[in-house]
Amino acid sequence: MSVNHGANLYELSAKYGFSKEDFMDFSSNINPFGSSKKAKEYVINNIDMVSMYPDPEYIDLKNSISKYCNCKNDNIILGSGATELISSFIDTVNPKKAILVSPAYSEYEKELNKIGCQIKKYYSKKENDFKIDPIDLANTARDGGYELVIICNPCNPTGFSFSKDQIREILSICDSYVMIDETYVEFTDTNKYSSTPLVDEFDNLFVIRGTSKFFSTPGIRLGYGLISNEMIKENISKKLDLWNINIFASRMGEIMFIDDEFIKNTSSHMSKERDFLENELNTLSRLKVYRTSSNFILCEIVDKSMTAKELRDKLIPKKIIIRDCKSFDGLDEFFFRVCILKPEENLLLINELKNIFEK
Repeated sequence: MSVNHGANLYELSAKYGFSKEDFMDFSSNINPFGSSKKAKEYVINNIDMVSMYPDPEYIDLKNSISKYCNCKNDNIILGSGATELISSFIDTVNPKKAILVSPAYSEYEKELNKIGCQIKKYYSKKENDFKIDPIDLANTARDGGYELVIICNPCNPTGFSFSKDQIREILSICDSYVMIDETYVEFTDTNKYSSTPLVDEFDNLFVIRGTSKFFSTPGIRLGYGLISNEMIKENISKKLDLWNINIFASRMGEIMFIDDEFIKNTSSHMSKERDFLENELNTLSRLKVYRTSSNFILCEIVDKSMTAKELRDKLIPKKIIIRDCKSFDGLDEFFFRVCILKPEENLLLINELKNIFEK
């Protein structure tokens, strides 16, 4: 795993002599409470499906996603993880000029560079607590003749989110394609922050989601994109392999997206632990804690007493891994990010940080 995508547990376990399972990984942003029991039990009880081909049209899977996202079934494209869809969409639109809301996930810039796109980074700034004016962003895109705007919502690593109404404003002002990565939106109030219902209304909107984070299933590689633009949808679909979603990923998705008990419990647990972790981090005077609407929290070491890397190195022997954010363009060496884990793990993190910062 690249240094730009969090911790490499295989490498760290070899270096420090811990097993991968011993580490408390606050860098990965994955739901710590696990995946849907209903979905896992279905796979266990139907393991003989391994001898079957998936439905090439994935009708049942798309029906589940349609209900979950409140959008039309016809506007769904399936991918082997969100990254495949990011690549396919950028390659299909092939913009000459694009705006990238930054700091952001490194894959967006990587894919834009592949096609030789001119990139304007629209930085959210710490002086504004990383909040962004949607009208200014939209006007910048329109006045500059940009063909694509890329937004991670909620933004990784800052935690800032545009509301659905603000996204509607952006779409109404600029005529660019707008790609919104909603990898982390399910950790928020989706009724307020998710743009999936807008897909049926605006044909220049492409929303990407995956199941790795909220549903805690990075191993099944299931992602999906939502778009109503027929030309773009057709061109992306042509590039995807037949049966690009394996039968276990397909069946798990069908169940997970309508597992209301799992969704409700996960949201409740994560909200409670986010409040706890945020409140406790705010008691540390040497840190500035930025408000988040996701399952991770961006922090800054304001007294410059140590870098985020030095803090990370102090925590690893305690089997705790945080995310040094220096690799995010626009953040310096004093920023780090932690995600929400289970209550006992969150408490251990706080205690270790207090031991370090209150000395």
